Amino acid sequence: MVGNLVEKARIAQRQYESFTQEQVDAIVKEIGKVVFDNAEKLARMAVDETGMGVYEDKVLKNRGKSQGIWSDLNGVKSVGIIERNEATGIMKVAKPIGVVAAVTPTTNPIVTPMCNAMFALKGRNSIIVAPHPRSKNCSSETVDLINEALKKYNAPENLIQIIREPSIPATTELMAQADIVVATGGAAMVKSAYSSGKPALGVGPGNVQVIIDKGVDYEAAAEKVIAGRKFDNGIICSGEQSIIAPKDDYDAVMKAFESKGAYIISDAGDKQKFRDAIFEDGHIAGAAVGQSVQAIAGFAGVEVPADTKVIVIEGDGYGTDEILCKEKMCPVMVALKYDTFDDALHIAQSNLDVEGKGHSCAIHSDNIGNVEKAGVYLTISRLVVNQPSSTSAGGAITNGFMVTTTLGCGSWGNNSISENLNFRHLINVSQIGLNVENKERIAKYGFDK
Repeated sequence: MVGNLVEKARIAQRQYESFTQEQVDAIVKEIGKVVFDNAEKLARMAVDETGMGVYEDKVLKNRGKSQGIWSDLNGVKSVGIIERNEATGIMKVAKPIGVVAAVTPTTNPIVTPMCNAMFALKGRNSIIVAPHPRSKNCSSETVDLINEALKKYNAPENLIQIIREPSIPATTELMAQADIVVATGGAAMVKSAYSSGKPALGVGPGNVQVIIDKGVDYEAAAEKVIAGRKFDNGIICSGEQSIIAPKDDYDAVMKAFESKGAYIISDAGDKQKFRDAIFEDGHIAGAAVGQSVQAIAGFAGVEVPADTKVIVIEGDGYGTDEILCKEKMCPVMVALKYDTFDDALHIAQSNLDVEGKGHSCAIHSDNIGNVEKAGVYLTISRLVVNQPSSTSAGGAITNGFMVTTTLGCGSWGNNSISENLNFRHLINVSQIGLNVENKERIAKYGFDK
């Protein structure tokens, strides 16, 4: 079955390779527009099929990601000569890689196939999506809607395909036969992608540490952190995980979080109940992923107010001393205290060393010196400043990160990229080197005498 899909994808890609920039851009725009126009329908299907996340947030995600990705791609050359440098005499020519295998997660079953398709087709590739079995229907509907819309552009048939009955053997075979693999999902699957024998672009686990700098507007920071943590019931890999707050102002910080809808857990017995409910054998419990505050509290057997937006548990340590410092894919956070800003960085890095190294961190600060210090010190690929991390680390109108659903974690996370995946990772580039007299280079050429 997979071999047949790949064969058809290669035929489609060879036809598509002759399309002009204008034709390519019209098709890429339509992919995003389909998801935007069907945001409600696809969000409902995703929630109903996976049993995870929040319908309203998925609608926002479908609309925001589709618009954001197209905004980044609109007007950007990806066909023929894409760059000319008169000083160096270098011209760059974009060429497709071929067939892209895109392994997509159950946590983002709509926007990840859309995103990967937009990037793949921007580079004149074809793409085959391998969805998670728990979300095969909504992912397939997304692909079907897109393909129906692309007929009016005379796009080659089978340019975008999906494995209708996904399985580990089928996904493994696809990764081995494709020309490049984009793997978004769990660590085991990403490792398999890197072992496929083909170039692979994967992601590592997230565990976003949030540093609250001393003297910042605590209520404003709390509002943004909570907005990020509760979004889609906490299943976003760039979602906030740990609140690292100044010891001297800790009570004020917690009060600010309470005022914005957080429920603070400080009782030792209740803390243990949440540890047991959220983790199994040191790993996130599957039943807890993407569930609501009330569901998580129910699992723990702890009553929380009906209007609680997030649960904040006061930690008893950091790093390996507190399991709550690991990634929690639900609206739960851990709160920790620091003495100096250097201590805050040490706590954040210690937590990353356990899980999430290379992914993202967030800081709420008015001190650019501390912001830069954090960016230099922490082993992360992106530092989000004064924004909700879950909705901005993957690109947003409030920053310059490329809009994507695949966030590289560099060598720290055993990934091949440390930036947000975009179409440039899915093209080959031929360089043309002209013979030029570069006086500036000649002047500095060689070793100083």
